[in-house]
Amino acid sequence: MTDRNQDLEELLAFATATLRSAGELALSYHGKGRPAVQFDQGLVTEIELRLAEYFQKQIGSRFPEHLVLKGAPALEGYTHDDRRYLWIFDPIDGVANMQAGIPIWGTSLALLDNFWPIFGLFYMPRSGDFFDAVANRPAQWCGVPVRVSPQEELNDESLLLTYSRFHHHYRTSFPGKMRNFGCTGAHLCYVAMGRADAAVLANVAYHDLAAGGVILEAAGGRIYRLDGGAFSLSAHMDGAKINEDLLAVSPRLCNRVRESLERKG
Repeated sequence: MTDRNQDLEELLAFATATLRSAGELALSYHGKGRPAVQFDQGLVTEIELRLAEYFQKQIGSRFPEHLVLKGAPALEGYTHDDRRYLWIFDPIDGVANMQAGIPIWGTSLALLDNFWPIFGLFYMPRSGDFFDAVANRPAQWCGVPVRVSPQEELNDESLLLTYSRFHHHYRTSFPGKMRNFGCTGAHLCYVAMGRADAAVLANVAYHDLAAGGVILEAAGGRIYRLDGGAFSLSAHMDGAKINEDLLAVSPRLCNRVRESLERKG
């Protein structure tokens, strides 16, 4: 094994252990939102700050030379040697579900080397689902290799994952089922493992897609613009919301799903 591979395995082991620990910390807040408040901003802020501080402490003690993405500018302090590693940590994906006690939420972690994604992980503490992928290796769910759906056509058993208020924005002839589980990372991973055929993504930012995007690509899927064009996630590292809807899907189903969607207005 080369030194580079040894470094990768060390980084992956650290990331896996740290993400699981962060997830367990987040789990202590599961279902503790105030019932009378639709979105408990105070609770969410407390969770995100506590998890971000926990992750920063872990990085500082183990890899003090590494950078953690905290918004623009991403290049600040960047070099091509010891500081070439950049971590992207998303403390909570699916905050409304988490505060309401719904189990579909998670924490994610990705690592870039010279701004090239080398692995992504997504952990759902309440259900125990753990997804991971290293670039150029198969994506995994709890250690089991996964792939996107092998289907080449849509039918009444196909599943499209959407987002809140999707029906306000689109007319659709999609022949199967449509669901919104309220968690972008879970949507990406469900497409990656073939449980869903595609997912329409909206109101997302770089950190929402960094880990799930690696997992999806390792499973044979991709994130597309809704006109079918290529989407470059690296162009959105400034932390701002991405101002267009996207489609996570296998290449063979991309046009089929796109043809079933019509934007209103």
